[in-house]
Amino acid sequence: MTEIDMTERRVVRIGRMALRLVQVNFKARDDSALGRFWAEALGWGVSSEGPGVTNVEPVGFDWPDPTAVCVDVVTVPDPETVKYRAHLDLATTSAAHQAELVARLKELGATPADVGQGDVPWTVLADPEGNVFCVLEPRPIYQDTGPIAAVVVDCADPRAMARFWDEAMDWTLHEVSDDHARLRSAKGVGPYLEFIRTAGEKTVWTRVHLDLLPYRGDDKAAEVARLQTLGATLADVGQGDVPWVVLADPEGNEFCVLGRA
Repeated sequence: MTEIDMTERRVVRIGRMALRLVQVNFKARDDSALGRFWAEALGWGVSSEGPGVTNVEPVGFDWPDPTAVCVDVVTVPDPETVKYRAHLDLATTSAAHQAELVARLKELGATPADVGQGDVPWTVLADPEGNVFCVLEPRPIYQDTGPIAAVVVDCADPRAMARFWDEAMDWTLHEVSDDHARLRSAKGVGPYLEFIRTAGEKTVWTRVHLDLLPYRGDDKAAEVARLQTLGATLADVGQGDVPWVVLADPEGNEFCVLGRA
């Protein structure tokens, strides 16, 4: 199958349930400090739903809304250092903006990171707890996404991941090839979700994962069962008795299905 451009496609799911990507979850040693970093990095605000949890979202944001994928930072006892399979790409509007943003992020505590990227036009940084992210050079496709251009997931098979996540969520599949797949909210707003072919297998649990939310009126248990028919499996990351369900996609990436909004 050749690469296809599905920008104009509109996914209609009559009589079906679907989920939406509402936030990226970071495990942290200090949720408050890391949350402040990301709030400053994105120009957003912070709030907290309880001890050990810092929510980072646009000021005045009415969660959930497809215009933004928020960041939840959660303190855990031992967030070990691992090779992360998910990271954020930040958008810029000009070369000057990219340079200014990189300089500001370093002042906030980010450090240069070498992940074998070589000579590329984007800048790879690590946040104060070592989570790698990229500050992209200006790209027209990301000019209306907000500060987060894309949530990027490394994978072995972008086509297989596109099939799963296109069915799992109500987002629109825009393009897919052997090396890359890209989805976005069906409303055409907010960041993209991208899957990039990358060598190397997942051997440990990840500190960064996706959180999905059913629509009001949809049943979480039914959604979990539907995801399992698509190839997801139940996952135990030591979560204990919690109101959300932890699953793994067909390549083993953990994600959560939250309760209803």
